[in-house]
Amino acid sequence: MQNTPSTKDSVFIIGTIILVGLNLRPSMAAIGPLLGLIRTAIPMSFSTVALLTVLPVLAMGVAMTLGNKLTELVGAHTAVAIAVTLIAMADIGRLLATNSMVLILTAIIAGCGIAIIQAIIPGIIKKNFPQLISLFMGLYVTSIMGGAALAAALSPIVSITTSWQVALAMWSALAVIALIFWLAFKNKITPAQTVQQHKNNVTTTFFKNKRVWQLGIFFGLGTSFYTCVLAWLPPYYLDLGYADTNAGLMLAFVCAMEVLSGLILPALASRSLDRRPILFITLAAIILGFAGIILTPTKLPLLWASLLGIGIGGIFPLTLIVTMDHINDAAQSTKLTAFVQSIGYTIAAFSPLAAGYIRDISNGFTGAWLFMLIVTLFMIIMATRYNPKNYSLIFANK
Repeated sequence: MQNTPSTKDSVFIIGTIILVGLNLRPSMAAIGPLLGLIRTAIPMSFSTVALLTVLPVLAMGVAMTLGNKLTELVGAHTAVAIAVTLIAMADIGRLLATNSMVLILTAIIAGCGIAIIQAIIPGIIKKNFPQLISLFMGLYVTSIMGGAALAAALSPIVSITTSWQVALAMWSALAVIALIFWLAFKNKITPAQTVQQHKNNVTTTFFKNKRVWQLGIFFGLGTSFYTCVLAWLPPYYLDLGYADTNAGLMLAFVCAMEVLSGLILPALASRSLDRRPILFITLAAIILGFAGIILTPTKLPLLWASLLGIGIGGIFPLTLIVTMDHINDAAQSTKLTAFVQSIGYTIAAFSPLAAGYIRDISNGFTGAWLFMLIVTLFMIIMATRYNPKNYSLIFANK
């Protein structure tokens, strides 16, 4: 029988999860606003720069299954502790960044740590708060977006009085704080236990299920918006004549709106098991945001940033919630979300690389933003299939 944590324990659990979540984006989000300084010190093409986002996201896709494997070996709590340690090591390692290889290596290490955490945390939330999944997933995702906003806003400011290496490495302090709290509250957090009878065949079941692949593609396309905007929105506005700090603040504003969206939209979605109306609103906001930065990027830029932030901030938690809606069991739900994210991050990894290539050959990002807009229209069609009345049938005979 599920033991619901007390109110006090619930505060400890979600507070600790939020601290961990804050560490899942600074290693990537701090790069874009500092790109001008980094490219001055280390000459790189835009395609090479894209690797700083591509490789950690690709590592997230490849390493996502490691979250479940590591959990089986050492337990969920220890696995998350190891992952946070990897992120801290990657961030502090950037103090030594004098060439692109150091940046790329630390990006991959951070990506592996992020992947392990994102594979495990949704299952912990479902196990501890089965009746409040939408609310607590919203808080968790909000912390992720909040970490990105902090990194985008503060990193260029810190670089003014120190260096870009320090501005990247300082986020290791946040990881150390999260690790201390995570270790301190070990006994209060109940992990989602692996269901032994499904241990050997559950991945095969997911691999053969068309809906799982649809969810993975949907997650990947939605995450492509985030990775592309994260990597290229600041350089886009740098090309338009914005200063480093102002371009960084544009990304910070997007991330700040993602924080609000991550809180509000999952809460609204919790009012009904049918998440499609909120999904449609979210995707419409993304369409308007991309249209704005294509047609009039310097007129009402904060409006376009707001729309992108609302849409991107909502699509991530909503996709995970829809994924978890398909299976009631917390352990299998953890495996499902890890499998879906593995597919999704592998897809999303290549969007910044493609956009960087477009920038190199066309001397602009308009083509990349236009492609993202078309992808959003395709996702609206995909979202029509997520009718909760059919979920129980999808895995019934698998």
